[in-house]
Amino acid sequence: MDKKQHRADTAKNKSAVYYIEYFTDKYKIPLAAAGAVLLTVLPFAAGSQYIVTTAVKIGIYMMLALGLNILVGYTGLVSLGHAGFVAIGAYTASLLAVKLGLGFFAAVILGMLAAGLSGLLVGLPTLRLSGTYLSIVTLGFGEIVKTVAMNWDPVTNGTLGVKNIPSPSVFGYKLTIANNGLYYLMLAMLLLTALFCYAVCKSRTGRAFLAIKTDEMAGIMMGINVTYYKVLAFVLSAVISAAAGALYAVMIGYIDPNTFTFDVSTLILSIVILGGMGTIRGMFLGAAILISFPEVSRSLMDYRFVVYGLILVIMMRFRPQGLLGWKSQMPYKISEQVKSRLDSAAVLPGAEQ
Repeated sequence: MDKKQHRADTAKNKSAVYYIEYFTDKYKIPLAAAGAVLLTVLPFAAGSQYIVTTAVKIGIYMMLALGLNILVGYTGLVSLGHAGFVAIGAYTASLLAVKLGLGFFAAVILGMLAAGLSGLLVGLPTLRLSGTYLSIVTLGFGEIVKTVAMNWDPVTNGTLGVKNIPSPSVFGYKLTIANNGLYYLMLAMLLLTALFCYAVCKSRTGRAFLAIKTDEMAGIMMGINVTYYKVLAFVLSAVISAAAGALYAVMIGYIDPNTFTFDVSTLILSIVILGGMGTIRGMFLGAAILISFPEVSRSLMDYRFVVYGLILVIMMRFRPQGLLGWKSQMPYKISEQVKSRLDSAAVLPGAEQ
């Protein structure tokens, strides 16, 4: 009788979040298959290049949000100049493609390396900064990158920007919006980014990031190399942002310094906060809402940043964890390796004493 009562009380205390997680965990394979089919047929079902272009833009901002989420959501370091990393990736890949004729994928890799080096240079001097001071430094970095792009005429073409950015090609087949190739390239890059972020989150590195975010001093006392992991967070975030920036450049075919303003940094941060800092699922929802919003509500296009600001204020006041930023209520899954160690130590229930 006591056991039945305990089960009833347990079921009564379970919230809607538990049942949502239980359902998605139980049917994750069918749901993933359905999602894959839906995303695959979307360009054909849409029947419009405008919808496909919007979908590609949403996917790019999902990548940008995933990159910033490593820095803000996992490590607790707020950046207001992430447009600088996006610009470095976009300019490096575009200039290498236009002036040297380098292929898209090789140019993207070099752009990611350039942004990673920039992340290292930004991360090292800001190790002792946090909160408002760190935000101001990153804001300054974004403005410095924009100013360099605007005044370094021999390389960046200054205010004229970079024109006629070639489309990516695979074995001679060009990937464009018209043939849906750019859409599927975006899906592949988004999938790789999401899997990489998931692997980082579940690894020792991800746990170190969360320890620094929760209590930096406690992390130091536990032997975590805070200097190394903070710089690593900057580098990883910059590399992902650069890849997304390069893809954005080939999508629009033209970039100039005004393409990467403070508004871009604000938008990426808004996506992270709206979706849920420290989650991967939240980045997808946040980008889908904030990027599609101006397209759906054209009458509010001129006021979109006012709306973004209101969203930030409302979310931080009433739901700081974001729309999908709840804590998991599912039982913690222990790996088989850990289980075998616990069994040998006779720690788990039912183990031999």
